[in-house]
Amino acid sequence: MRHYLSRLRARGELLTVTREVDPRHEVAAVARRLQLETNKPVLFENVRGSRMPVLLNLYSDHQRLREIIRCAPDETFCARLDREINLSSSLDETVEPAPLPSDWVTGKLSDLPILTYHERDGAPYITAGVFLAKDPDTGRANLSFHRSMLVSDDELRIRLGSSHDLAQFQARAEARGEALEAAIILGAAPEIFMSACVSLPPDGDELKLAAAMRGGPIAMRRALTIDLDVPVSAEIVIEGRILPNVRRSEGPFGEFMGYYVEVGDNHVFEVTHVGWREGAVFQGLICGSHEDLRPLEAATAARIYRTVSSQVRGVLDVSCQPTVMNTVIKIDKQYDGHAQHALLAALGSHLDYNKLVIVVDKDIDIYNLDEVIWAFLTRGRADTRTMVIENVPGFYRDPHKDHWGRLAIDATKPWGREAEFERKSIPGVDTLVLGDYLPQFNRIAT
Repeated sequence: MRHYLSRLRARGELLTVTREVDPRHEVAAVARRLQLETNKPVLFENVRGSRMPVLLNLYSDHQRLREIIRCAPDETFCARLDREINLSSSLDETVEPAPLPSDWVTGKLSDLPILTYHERDGAPYITAGVFLAKDPDTGRANLSFHRSMLVSDDELRIRLGSSHDLAQFQARAEARGEALEAAIILGAAPEIFMSACVSLPPDGDELKLAAAMRGGPIAMRRALTIDLDVPVSAEIVIEGRILPNVRRSEGPFGEFMGYYVEVGDNHVFEVTHVGWREGAVFQGLICGSHEDLRPLEAATAARIYRTVSSQVRGVLDVSCQPTVMNTVIKIDKQYDGHAQHALLAALGSHLDYNKLVIVVDKDIDIYNLDEVIWAFLTRGRADTRTMVIENVPGFYRDPHKDHWGRLAIDATKPWGREAEFERKSIPGVDTLVLGDYLPQFNRIAT
């Protein structure tokens, strides 16, 4: 990550806050306010109570996500990530052994500038930590994200999503009465962070995907207290075990949908070692913010693209902005009913998140909901182009069934009448320079 930060700094894309800031609410408040003004990441150099700087907003920009997976200008993010996933399944040598960094420092959780984000959060939380664990049956590595509440230097309390691989690993270990060893990686290399966002098939390996994104093997070294290999490049590594048959109170916490999740009994992570590289940067992440949603949206869109394009021809791109609960699919419409086929394929492609699915024509910018809604409202009837599927389970953490049901919308032009819906245009509007007409726009641009 520090090499990536160096590139961003050299390009003038890294903001720096030098004044002292409070890890309780103030850091998050500044970072969230910045997201309303800019996509640039921000480094807080002077965080009260810690010697480490804190980085936020690193992954809040879609263009930076494209850069991480080496996406060409004429290539969609979904198509590129799909290629990387296909490549990862055929890779053999994806890791290379490496020693412990010579500048490794051993410390404790209280040395880290763990942030408190929201007003009612029950404690400081680790939110950008990538969990690395192995399937207790097969040894397959898995990367994933799970919120982690600071309790003491020896204990974190974590929320495992029931549909996630790590939850399945832990359940199988627990059935044997065993703890599941895991490492929490903070300040992971960008390709490792992005791979952890991707939901692969059950036999997929996120470390292989990270190697495919990187274009070469990932350097790994042995952990100090658990039977795992961890990335050498990690800024901070927290080693430990998820205890079997132990649940303790965790929360409340402001989650990604914009609401608080109240106190509940969740898993206990027993910390066995905390260490970092000299000069480490602590990475934070505001759940539900642009930095949280952009990678998750991109990875979810790629999964949906992969499924739908394997069943329906003419699928050009998929977006899940501004929230993973909705999906917009761009198609090159080729027959009557084409949009309905895409909708049906999409509804089954991701059972957690596809609460709303909209299909549009190839002239629509699917990253602009103004255009998407305009297409629906101007290209046909509202009653015959919507499909409601009742009583279908949705997001896995939904005891009151608030996210059950699906809404599917065809926002494409009527088949056979495309000429009636030619979009009007003004020649030159996209190429003229406003400063040639209004000098004040030259000053704004600089």
